[in-house]
Amino acid sequence: MNITVLGAGAWGTALAVQASALHATRLWSRDPAHAAALQSSRRNDRYLPDIALPASLRIDADFDAAVAHAKGGVVVIATPMAGLEPMLRRLPADLGAPVLWLCKGFQDETALLGHEIARNAAPHLHVGVLSGPSFAIEVARGQPTALVAASVDDRVRAAAVAAFHAANLRVYTSEDPVGVEVGGAVKNVLAIATGLADGMALGLNARAALVTRGLAEMTRLGVALGADSATFMGLSGLGDLVLTTTGDLSRNRSVGLALANGRALADILATLGHVAEGVRSAPMVLRRAEAAGVEMPIVAAVVQVLDGRLAPKRALGQLMRREARSEAL
Repeated sequence: MNITVLGAGAWGTALAVQASALHATRLWSRDPAHAAALQSSRRNDRYLPDIALPASLRIDADFDAAVAHAKGGVVVIATPMAGLEPMLRRLPADLGAPVLWLCKGFQDETALLGHEIARNAAPHLHVGVLSGPSFAIEVARGQPTALVAASVDDRVRAAAVAAFHAANLRVYTSEDPVGVEVGGAVKNVLAIATGLADGMALGLNARAALVTRGLAEMTRLGVALGADSATFMGLSGLGDLVLTTTGDLSRNRSVGLALANGRALADILATLGHVAEGVRSAPMVLRRAEAAGVEMPIVAAVVQVLDGRLAPKRALGQLMRREARSEAL
């Protein structure tokens, strides 16, 4: 099977490294200089400096050639959410290969999820999302990881399994892209919340409460948007939420930690070196929730902190002063 990964960031590089052990794989970088550096050094010093790129992995700066390689195989879009629509529109109508994206979040301005973007931008393509609890560096190292490929198209799900399921990378399937994408988007916002709590040294009880009530918020929004509630107890829901809210490699949790220590958001993002999708997605999550009539107090508090309208300690107080209610609500 021929596989092309569009985007040579950390996650795209990590997945390409894994895929190249089984399939003819090309990794495309939009920056020719970056592609040349990857090809010559066989390392991605910008994103995964400790990982040697296999000799079998071809690096490409020619978009058309990279996409043509994947005909009959699989194309993976490994850009941030902001790059998903431009990539989908750039793919040829006669591609003849399933398309999977790795990005997690809601699109800026429109608050659309990936499958909604694809429906508008490229209705002719067979598409799906590959998500789940996964830090790029651990995938690149070959450490055990489980992902979920979600699509309403059984050909896309089957192609994802054929492309990436291996001894150290399990790929489960789901017919619920809505739930998988909501989980992947909302967990980033909740990771900022737990980072704030950890940065204020509120303790493990507070972290557990945030994760649990955050999962309830995520599920409410997903169900309102048409997802199956059971999806949120799976890899892209509870699994990714636990990883991102507790793992030291989480960029979004790092943002919360830094905010709790008094750093300005602009300074945090300038020095982070990677995209923290939770910062961009938070107001879009809240927008979709309000439109759907779904209450998400944790997300709302995170948005106010990110906007500078609420200090972290006041956000905590605001959440703690909410009236008592049934846990089922």
